[in-house]
Amino acid sequence: MTEPKILYGGQAVMEGVMMRGRNYVSCAVRRANGEIVLRRESIPRGVYAGIWSKAPFLRALPLLWDTLVLGTRMLMWSANEQAKDEGAADDERRMARENGIENQKSEIKNQKSDEGLSQNAIYGSLAVSLGLGLTIFFALPVVVANFLGGYGVTPFWNNVLEGVIRLGLFLAYLIAIGRIPEIQRVFMYHGAEHKTIAAYEGGASLLPAAVQKFPKEHPRCGTGFLLTVVVISILFFILLGDLTLGVRLASRIVLIPVVAAVSYELIRFSSKHRNIFVFDWLIVRPSLALQSLTTRQPTDDMIQVAVAAFQDVENSEEKLAAA
Repeated sequence: MTEPKILYGGQAVMEGVMMRGRNYVSCAVRRANGEIVLRRESIPRGVYAGIWSKAPFLRALPLLWDTLVLGTRMLMWSANEQAKDEGAADDERRMARENGIENQKSEIKNQKSDEGLSQNAIYGSLAVSLGLGLTIFFALPVVVANFLGGYGVTPFWNNVLEGVIRLGLFLAYLIAIGRIPEIQRVFMYHGAEHKTIAAYEGGASLLPAAVQKFPKEHPRCGTGFLLTVVVISILFFILLGDLTLGVRLASRIVLIPVVAAVSYELIRFSSKHRNIFVFDWLIVRPSLALQSLTTRQPTDDMIQVAVAAFQDVENSEEKLAAA
């Protein structure tokens, strides 16, 4: 039986793009000297090539690994690459005004910084970020809604209110980080990632001029996925009815994989059936509209970085298939 066409995915990183296939992932970043640096890794076969990864609903689970493990590791690697450039720039300035032993100390310091973050630091940062995310976007809306429930709000509207608060926090977060200059560049690379994948799926040339013709929004974007998760969670939690605060908090955490699985299947189905009004206008279009907060128009040199990552992972997948 012929394997289905690979649904390539990706993620923007610091001054670069990660592209992920079924068996390989490649990350490309542009250094300060203009050089594009690549890092390629093989993906454990059970993640995207296993039987369970093709089963409806279960196939959404690799996305959590994709974001929490693979995406974080590549993001940290890209940050380390940028830190090398910053360290080199600091050394050049330092050497301009220092000499002798002071220069040697500067070089030693730079060598240590080139080593980058350790695995413990990377996963420690992931744990802290995940904890903050669960606290702000899941626990906080529950606590606030539970407090307001003491003023006569019915369980139905209390659950709706919880979802509205969660959605408001999510949108406020995206708007706030979008004002940070460094994040704006990440959002430009996000647009480059979308355009490159869209160009590949559209059968176009992967030259910058051709890739730029495609939209910077994509139906399978992670931002749209999160929006769908937030909205679908409202429906799920309404069905649970009135719960004590402790049970309510636990249910929100435990049901995350279930809500994510349903949301993923809904997005996948809707993107294939945009000709159906209800799926196009209620699922796909809101997702694309939200991406205006997390994507920016990329430059041609950013497209080159995204294409470099994509072609590297595509070539690796083709070589494996031909072996």
